[in-house]
Amino acid sequence: MSSTGKDESHPQYGVTSSGAKVTEGRTIAVDPKVIPIGWWVYIEGVGFRRAEDTGSAVKGNKIDVFFENGDYATRFGTKRGYTVYIIGPKKPSAD
Repeated sequence: MSSTGKDESHPQYGVTSSGAKVTEGRTIAVDPKVIPIGWWVYIEGVGFRRAEDTGSAVKGNKIDVFFENGDYATRFGTKRGYTVYIIGPKKPSAD
């Protein structure tokens, strides 16, 4: 299994293109022409995620949601039809 497109032996394994450590429940890969790196989004049915990475297959209106477990990621697969709200550079608080 590889993380952020790198093999486990790579010194930058698990580090995104933005320099953040990849984290399940937070990290997504986006096309920065659509969603700026560092911005938060809300994906209905998934939750708040932060745009921390890019990917060769992530172009236009596609988002790659990071899951630590490869089997779960495969089962999650290619989903369509989720509503995505682009929030901005600050994650909303529950105040």
